[in-house]
Amino acid sequence: MTDPRPAAVVVLAAGEGTRMKSATTPKVLHPLCGRTMLGHVVAAARGLDPEHLVVVVGHAREQVTAHLAEVDPAARAVVQEQQNGTGHAVRVALEALPDLTGTVVVVPGDAPLLTAATLAELVRVHELAGAATTLLTARLPDPTGYGRVVRNGGSVSAVVEHKDADDATRAIDEVATSVYAFDAAALMTSLQSLTTDNAQGEEYLTDVVGLHKAAGRTVTAHIAVVPEETMGVNDRVQLSEARRLLRDRVVADHQRAGVTVVDPLTTWIDVDVTLAPDVTVHPGCQLHGRTTVAAGAVVGPDTTLTDTEVGEHAVVLKSHCTGVVVGAGADVGPYTYLRPGTRLGARSKAGAFVEIKASEVGEGSKVPHLSYVGDATIGAGSNVGAATVFVNYDGRDKHRTTVGDGVRIGSDTMLVAPVEIGDGAYTAAGSVITKDVPAGALGVGRAQQRNIEGWVSRRRPTDQPDDQGKQQP
Repeated sequence: MTDPRPAAVVVLAAGEGTRMKSATTPKVLHPLCGRTMLGHVVAAARGLDPEHLVVVVGHAREQVTAHLAEVDPAARAVVQEQQNGTGHAVRVALEALPDLTGTVVVVPGDAPLLTAATLAELVRVHELAGAATTLLTARLPDPTGYGRVVRNGGSVSAVVEHKDADDATRAIDEVATSVYAFDAAALMTSLQSLTTDNAQGEEYLTDVVGLHKAAGRTVTAHIAVVPEETMGVNDRVQLSEARRLLRDRVVADHQRAGVTVVDPLTTWIDVDVTLAPDVTVHPGCQLHGRTTVAAGAVVGPDTTLTDTEVGEHAVVLKSHCTGVVVGAGADVGPYTYLRPGTRLGARSKAGAFVEIKASEVGEGSKVPHLSYVGDATIGAGSNVGAATVFVNYDGRDKHRTTVGDGVRIGSDTMLVAPVEIGDGAYTAAGSVITKDVPAGALGVGRAQQRNIEGWVSRRRPTDQPDDQGKQQP
């Protein structure tokens, strides 16, 4: 059966989040595993395919609204001018959606572990019960700080905020998670009756439960199968814990799909990373952004990939790559830095202590060690000797170097761009190449060596060794 489609999902993201202790970043924009908290919540909400997706903003509204436009342009931001509580926030949202009928789902913007599957089950339970309100609840070993779910004979009779609860109520381990499914008409009626007669002096959305109960409407609850999903984030300690839990979830999903993750505890994989079956990820790796790794590739140990594409059976060892394409069977590392715009062809090599930026390295070509390649095109089957520098910057502008197929660049060569090395050409070790080298030619750009006989005995007599082979004092 197709999951029911809610009329609207309302995301509450107006709060300041003072416990995050951040002078620059709104609470819901703190990141974990490749998305902000708000980004995770919006993605889960969008998984329900709601007719309307509304995000209530308030504190730092310009930043939050701009971010929302990036992650979900179809979502609508509604401003809560004064943060007068969760009930008031939902009322502001619904006033922007007149004549709404059906199910309204309300979720907090600081619950990044929520999944679309759990929200869909909440909606299904709600609509099967014909309820006015359905709460998503959880049983927690330590429910401190959460509103307690008070039941009467199994049915929900009220939700009592922690600050307003007596000792008996605080002993209840079932908590409200600030996630709800409501009947739109019943919700709108009850929101008009909310008061601020409570410890916070705010309009509590939780009070809708009591109002619906008093009106004889059906109030039910769905207990989350995975309690951790309902976790809210109020400070950086909780953010770190949520990040760890999400990391564990993402890694486990990849493992079940056929990826070998040698040490999950030291492996961080963003939610938008794609790993094919039979990929191996060694300890100490971070895979960020929209990185993709093809079948049979080996990543790590100690490697960071950001928005990088790794081809089949490639190896990336102890390296940092951002905005890079690594061809099938290519070999990268160790201690290699590949910067945006780098494209390594099939079976190519970027070896130890090599930096490459905005360059193409052709099929089977090698930059084995201790070299810098910037703004260059290297053909197929070429070799770049150790300590070579592609001198691409004249202090004001960047220039490109072109190296043809089958070229041999001697060690310690400076290629001063713009310059072109033709197919099959060589450069002599230690050369400074400032002019094009034709195909098949040898480019030499260095002074001719000369030896001065007897120079040491005349100019540095104390450097001469004694009879035992030691230098004289």
